[in-house]
Amino acid sequence: MKGEIIGEDEVDIGTKIIDNNGSEHQIEMHKSDGEIYAHLCEEYHDKAANRTREENEYNNQARRYAQYYVFLNRGYDTVSPKWKNPVHLQAVRSAIDSMDLEEFEDHFGDLYQQLKSHHDDSTERVLHPPSDSQDEDYHLYRKNVYLGLDPLETDLADDARELAAEFGLDLDEHAPTKTSLAGLTDNGLEAWTGFSTELFEQSDEEELAALTEGFYVDTTSELHMAYLDHDGIEQVTTAVDPDKEPDARFEVSPLDPRSMEHFKAALQFNLICQIRDCFIRMGVTPPEEFQVLGVGLIAAVQAYDEVDFYPDYHLIQDDGTFYGDIHSKYFSDNSLLGSVKSLLN
Repeated sequence: MKGEIIGEDEVDIGTKIIDNNGSEHQIEMHKSDGEIYAHLCEEYHDKAANRTREENEYNNQARRYAQYYVFLNRGYDTVSPKWKNPVHLQAVRSAIDSMDLEEFEDHFGDLYQQLKSHHDDSTERVLHPPSDSQDEDYHLYRKNVYLGLDPLETDLADDARELAAEFGLDLDEHAPTKTSLAGLTDNGLEAWTGFSTELFEQSDEEELAALTEGFYVDTTSELHMAYLDHDGIEQVTTAVDPDKEPDARFEVSPLDPRSMEHFKAALQFNLICQIRDCFIRMGVTPPEEFQVLGVGLIAAVQAYDEVDFYPDYHLIQDDGTFYGDIHSKYFSDNSLLGSVKSLLN
């Protein structure tokens, strides 16, 4: 992916993006929220229905990359929604890492209890299955996370190039990755299998702490769920939420959370996978510390399964070695993939 800012006024900004297929896109957006109001690309058909699945994904990659490129170059809040911005996700990851188990349970105890209730008859349900639910195995329990400090109100917004350097991106060359995802074969994924519990300790290292110092979880939403009704239509239950966009969103199927300590580590790892997904789905190879395999963003699961040029970033080996002992059981249950596919199809 390559990017260039080609015009800007008080309200809007324009970019030229070259995708990993070599096609050129001219993408214009509002600086206030990243809404794209113009997208021209002569190589692909104007209508999504007349493009191949791969062409649609290249098109969407260019849009996501343009928004992130403007964010990095100018500091405008152009990545939407916020919970798909790697900076917000990394800030939430750091905030959760700094919690003791008591504080973690205050925010995520209801999600833990709900998951536990599927595997322990003595644990009371927080949410009971809706009467029109097709199958509890297809439930996805949602929890939104809100930071007490906005990453865009810190030095991150004023020093986008420093942020880009921390993520290993070279904006001066307009080429944030040397490896096209289209060329990343299954064999190339061998370098992605070195994950262990040591990865969580990296949040204390200077280069990561510099990105997220001082962040804390201010509040979380009520627990709610997405599910399939008897007609196979997705439904979402209501929940009390602050009147603002969340900085991160967890969507978890009814897997065994094990202990509270293991569950905390599992949610942190899920955020690592979400950060990976954000980069991959904008056509950028993730920084090394996020080159892991596992379930992150739910929409990415479907993309990896359906788009030919994506390796299966969400799948793991049968022995669970990609995740280390602390995560293998939590993420090795392939029923998650099945429930996600059913919910999205």
